[in-house]
Amino acid sequence: MASKGEVHVVHLYPLQMSIYGDLGNTRTVTARLARHGYTPVLHRHHPGDPFPEKAHLVLGGGGQDSGQARVQDDLAVIAGRLRELADAGTPMLMICGMYQLFGNAFVTVDGDHLPGVGILDVTTHANAKRMVGPVVLTTDFGEVVGYENHSGATRLGAGQAAFGRVRSGCGNNGDDGSEGARTGNVFGSYLHGPILPANHALADALLSYAVPLATGRPFEPAALDDAIADQARTRQIRRLVG
Repeated sequence: MASKGEVHVVHLYPLQMSIYGDLGNTRTVTARLARHGYTPVLHRHHPGDPFPEKAHLVLGGGGQDSGQARVQDDLAVIAGRLRELADAGTPMLMICGMYQLFGNAFVTVDGDHLPGVGILDVTTHANAKRMVGPVVLTTDFGEVVGYENHSGATRLGAGQAAFGRVRSGCGNNGDDGSEGARTGNVFGSYLHGPILPANHALADALLSYAVPLATGRPFEPAALDDAIADQARTRQIRRLVG
């Protein structure tokens, strides 16, 4: 069967900022693209590399504070390009540490400010409380499940939309019921798991934004059997919220 077209996927800092299983998000989107009949082209962007010329979907994962510090200089170099892509509607999914760095700033326990790229209007402060455990969210893509493990407390700026509302878990900060952030087609979230294998509606939504940019045509999904993923998601929802 002929390919429906190439879709270029960029994974930001896979060595420094994907230490909590978030590589599974990259594997999910490339696998689902292939199953839907498209040809995924994966670019792994490391500090110091030129940013790929083609980028239709951008992913980033979680890491320790030291990992964030190691990628900060390179992120400043490519920030302008990332903002251009975001303004053009390029879908992006940033998890945990990269979510924080896509905001305005991350403030460490010592009071140091690590500036972010400012695509999402959020600010994160290191926090004595660690927020750990399974999560259930209500989102525009249905109920989304995952696992959080972060000590950063994130606050949304005025007018910044959350990615979801917490049904079970802590979310951005443990007290306002918000989880993650969304601006256009750019999503930030604390949910590991990784998030996409168990939440195929979200995964395919990202593809539906990426494919028209790549091919000039609407996304044409194939009929996929996602029964196992649905069972895993449903089981977590029932266990946590009934």
